[in-house]
Amino acid sequence: MQKVVISGTGLYTPSSSISNEELVASFNGYVEQFNSRNAAAIEAGTVAALAPSSTDFIEKASGIKSRFVMNKSGILDINRMKPDIPERSNEEWSILCEMAVKAATEALARAGRTAADIDGVIVACSNLQRAYPAIAVEVQEALGIEGFGFDMNVACSSATFGIQVAANSVQLGQARAILMVNPEICTGHMNFCDRDSHFIFGDACTAVIVERADQAVSDCQFDILGTKLLTKFSNNIRNNFGFLNRADDSGVGKDDKLFVQQGRKVFKDVCPMVAELIGEHLREFNLPVSDIRRFWLHQANLNMNMLIARKLLGRDPEAHEAPVVLDEYANTSSAGSIIAFHKHQEDLPSGSHGVICSFGAGYSIGSVIVRKH
Repeated sequence: MQKVVISGTGLYTPSSSISNEELVASFNGYVEQFNSRNAAAIEAGTVAALAPSSTDFIEKASGIKSRFVMNKSGILDINRMKPDIPERSNEEWSILCEMAVKAATEALARAGRTAADIDGVIVACSNLQRAYPAIAVEVQEALGIEGFGFDMNVACSSATFGIQVAANSVQLGQARAILMVNPEICTGHMNFCDRDSHFIFGDACTAVIVERADQAVSDCQFDILGTKLLTKFSNNIRNNFGFLNRADDSGVGKDDKLFVQQGRKVFKDVCPMVAELIGEHLREFNLPVSDIRRFWLHQANLNMNMLIARKLLGRDPEAHEAPVVLDEYANTSSAGSIIAFHKHQEDLPSGSHGVICSFGAGYSIGSVIVRKH
């Protein structure tokens, strides 16, 4: 069994950002237009009037202040309320591939590696733009990587699950190094007409190089000490979009073909599950919580992260103990915990322990214990 390290990470951030103020102005414009157009039905009680949103509501509910997006104009257009991302020809690299290549290029550079050093590609994300050929095989081709590639989806936990799969391949000698990437265009499945969730998501892509410890050459490496995964079925976070939708015309275009959640139930269910799993994982390695210098948690909701950290630490976490990026990036699904890890790792001294943890639909929870070289 080979020892395994994370030897490099990469991040692609879209050039466009939408502030809460911009998003609220657009949403409230849509609400005013909807209520005006449906005034008679609203007065008759056959249609429910829509309520406006506010920046105070968004920040209090989530901690989000802005989000990066692949397309801004379509989202803010009150007559569209969704991204405007034209389809590409089959002869062009797909948009997910393009994002993945940009994040992977940085990860390879930080790891001191080239495509020739990588034996496999895993694309792990919440939403794949097609069934086949696999996005991972496309990324492999775009980068010139020999070996294999495959896609996987465990919703917001896709990255931590992907790290385990990558680590297993390297540990067993099936690969020298694996590139694991998380291209997330979360705005593509966001209902921007829903007050309770129109602010939640942003877009980004992260990349992680997992390789044999005895061959790693980068300046910043983290031993992967262990991984722990958990899934439990729940309908509280769901997206019913799929290839069978066209087989039932009555469901086409319905709200359940986008992201839907019962937020309060998710909060109540997931927070204790995450804290318990991380606690169990640390006990398996005889690591007291006090030895963990940093928790890179899934960036979905600030209140969730603070509660989980509080349950583990027995007190409110300091900013450096559980770094936050969701205020700037919003929820980027599987990419969130890796963005936090990517941006908040270099200041840790050698020997520091940390936990990368993601959680989301499924329910799914993934924990990765690491130690900095």
